[in-house]
Amino acid sequence: MTTFVCKVWALARPYRSRLFFGVAAGILSGLTAPLLVGTLMFVYSAVFPSRDSAGAIQMPMRKLPDFVQPWFDAARAALEKDLQAHPWTVAALVAAIPLIMLLRGLLGYLNYYLLQWVASRAVADLRVRLFQHLLNLPAGFYTENASGQLISRVVNDTGAVQNVLQGSVAVIVRDPITLISVLSLLIWEQPKLTLITLIFLPACIVPIIIFSRKIRRSSREMQTQVAELTQTMSEAFTGHRVVKAYNLEPVVGKQFHDAARRYVSHYMRIIRNTGIPSPLIEFFGSCGVALLLAYLIYHSQGHPNPAEFMQFISSIFLIYAPLKNLTQLQNQITQARAASERAFELLATQSTVPEPAQPKKLNAAGVEIHFDGVHFSYGEKIALHDINLQIKPGQFVALVGASGSGKTTIVNLLLRFYDPQHGAIKIGGTDLRDVSTRDLRNHIAVVTQETVLFNETIRRNIELGKPGATVEEITAAAKMANAHNFILEKPNGYDTLVGEKGVTLSGGQRQRLAIARAVLRNAPILILDEATSALDTESERAVQSALDQLMRGRTTLCIAHRLSTILQADVIVVLDKGRIVETGTHDELVKRGGIYQKLYALQFHS
Repeated sequence: MTTFVCKVWALARPYRSRLFFGVAAGILSGLTAPLLVGTLMFVYSAVFPSRDSAGAIQMPMRKLPDFVQPWFDAARAALEKDLQAHPWTVAALVAAIPLIMLLRGLLGYLNYYLLQWVASRAVADLRVRLFQHLLNLPAGFYTENASGQLISRVVNDTGAVQNVLQGSVAVIVRDPITLISVLSLLIWEQPKLTLITLIFLPACIVPIIIFSRKIRRSSREMQTQVAELTQTMSEAFTGHRVVKAYNLEPVVGKQFHDAARRYVSHYMRIIRNTGIPSPLIEFFGSCGVALLLAYLIYHSQGHPNPAEFMQFISSIFLIYAPLKNLTQLQNQITQARAASERAFELLATQSTVPEPAQPKKLNAAGVEIHFDGVHFSYGEKIALHDINLQIKPGQFVALVGASGSGKTTIVNLLLRFYDPQHGAIKIGGTDLRDVSTRDLRNHIAVVTQETVLFNETIRRNIELGKPGATVEEITAAAKMANAHNFILEKPNGYDTLVGEKGVTLSGGQRQRLAIARAVLRNAPILILDEATSALDTESERAVQSALDQLMRGRTTLCIAHRLSTILQADVIVVLDKGRIVETGTHDELVKRGGIYQKLYALQFHS
């Protein structure tokens, strides 16, 4: 619990001035409860004094503060002579009650507003930190964690922390002050009766301990179900074409329905375990009052007058209200702790691709790329074994092989999505592990088979290759990618929204925008990952023409299944089961009669 509180405090620390003001307002608001009780007694005793058997006026409390006693005596003496002759004195006394309530309301509002302000900004900071941390984690992390689960952690799990800051801090400050101050007033006034009434108070702690444990377990399960709901929605919305094509609406709907039912089940467990302690506390409180009545009936010789007794009983019940709130606070913190653990676990996740402490500056223009004895495996599955490859500056190198032979892994290692377990990859003699990933990727442009476009304008999607590029640079890149003409045919030209993942564009158009983005980046190293394999013949020609323009003067590494696109490659590297088995030009490999010749024969002579 201490660790959790320290983490929450670290989030609120940047806003500590407002937090402290909000806490101070809560403390003062808590002190107004006994002040209100005392004022009611004071005003009633001044206006309607009670007398003892000798006719002396009884004090409203056993002892008034020294600065109040003279004022009370003077006001009581004046009112005793003629109540009607002192209307302003009466008005001042009566007005004290709404003034205290006004003060209580103002302090309560400041407490609520300032803590809400701190909570909303602290949680926003947490979400930003968490999102940026996730973006900086390597590609391997995303292969092991579903996107819907991650979204749920960023959005839903962090919301539990907000509940602690905005609600729990207010309770933990205001209600203990109210509890202690009212209890102190009661002990001051009626110590013996107070102790008798509160004899059942320790029993209230038992249900708090028992049910908080159950709440924590259910809270963890509930957050898991929330993540599953988010994941189901994410998959259904992004894969809507498959869902509709295969009539999977009932299947996906049932999957969502089952997750929703499990969520409700865990939620209702929390509701049950949260709701039971409050009536138990009220029951124990009433037992204390009953014990007090029994004591007064059978054992006490002197009884308090009815007004004093009702004031005492009212104050006793005033104690149990903040006690109930503190019970709910315990439950809220338990839920928040269970939910936020997942978010803080993500923040603690270390990258498997660490940044160098003192990164070297990379110069990738006009230098060779060297794979030196590279070995890499995904867990127990070996993906690459003893890869030795030199790519000269300006060369067009093609990677060929069956699925799972290691082509994509070589590209991923060059982009430093992963680090090799053995060996090194060097650009111009500089080990990639000695270069910051941002610097490395600034020197590489990528065009993949699955083009990633964002729900932005065409202009913005191209500009991502070089943030801040001018209109002229964007237009020039689009022309070089053979995209300018079809862009102008769109209703809003470069300002046309492409929709989610570029849904309003054809496959060839999306690919040409990706090429335009790569052109704008103007990086010395180009990676082509099956850039034309999903296109029809006409689109492939347009895209291939744009790629030919893009490759000029750049070191290009191309993954290809269509061998027709790499016939002019300077070097073709044939991979099989994670090893390089052949290298050479197209003509050399065909004459050699190895794996490449078989692949070529299958594509062109089948």
